[in-house]
Amino acid sequence: MKKALFFVLVIFYIFSSCIHKNKDEKVKTSGKINTISVIIDDPLWNGEIGDTIRNKFASPVIGLPKEEPLFTINQYPVKLLEGFMTHSRNIIVIKKEFKNRFEIVENQYASPQNVIHISGKTTPIILDLIERNSATIIAKMRQTEIEENQRMIDTATINTRKIRKKFKVDLKIPKGYNYVLERRKFIWLKKEITSGNTSILIYQIPLGALRKNLPITQSIIRTRDSIGNLYIHGMGRNTKMVTEDSYTPYLFQIKMKGKETYETKGTWELKNDFMSGPFINYHIIDRVNRRILVLEGFCYDPSKEKRDLMFELEAIIKSVDFIKKTPKSK
Repeated sequence: MKKALFFVLVIFYIFSSCIHKNKDEKVKTSGKINTISVIIDDPLWNGEIGDTIRNKFASPVIGLPKEEPLFTINQYPVKLLEGFMTHSRNIIVIKKEFKNRFEIVENQYASPQNVIHISGKTTPIILDLIERNSATIIAKMRQTEIEENQRMIDTATINTRKIRKKFKVDLKIPKGYNYVLERRKFIWLKKEITSGNTSILIYQIPLGALRKNLPITQSIIRTRDSIGNLYIHGMGRNTKMVTEDSYTPYLFQIKMKGKETYETKGTWELKNDFMSGPFINYHIIDRVNRRILVLEGFCYDPSKEKRDLMFELEAIIKSVDFIKKTPKSK
């Protein structure tokens, strides 16, 4: 009798532990990259609040040849905030209620996840909360999407030994990319896709290569155009990659792995040819190694949207890891 009771208690304990464990474990989020589920009732969505959400979160991505939204937005009424809807990676919940509220909750229903709660007594209050916090929300969601993209890339990567040896950095580069050109201080990798290709360039230039007598953007354009002249050519004669000169690329000063970095977004074209597309370029000031490390991604896909292709290239580049020098043993 005592033995039977003991076994019953053991089984009950194991069963209870499993239930507790399952409740603590978060469901894995799902859905396409750069997508937001906006949980808001139709009257608010069809009015000024909905317009503001679309203007903020579906504004055009900069640096692309044609307009594409920053995020793809799917709208659902509040009563549907259950089931598969809670598996979205990015959720914005907007309600009219007595309490004014703005809160970002991580991993509320699944992981990784951002759930943004916005509520207020009146439409002007809700609009003000969106206006004041939209930049923070966008930065948070973009970082989550970069990390999710890197996680997917990390499941199947190519051998980057050549990159480590030549540049003393590592990158997470997904399978499908091949080394197409290598020089002493230059590597070009390319991946063929259904209707075009995506490319990654890695090279280094002297620390003083950004000319002080030129604006930074102009100096960066000169550098990348000289690289195009040397290495990136079309099939025809006298074709080379250049920065499209119809408008000035966008320039941002950021930090990458703690290093001062110039991020440039714009479009490229093949001179004397018909090919063109967007690029994203990073000049990383690497004072330790007395150089500027340049990482660039560009794509050619004339018949398709390019937002997510360029976003993947950004995720690859931002996976860069500088290999620290091993101290020599005495």
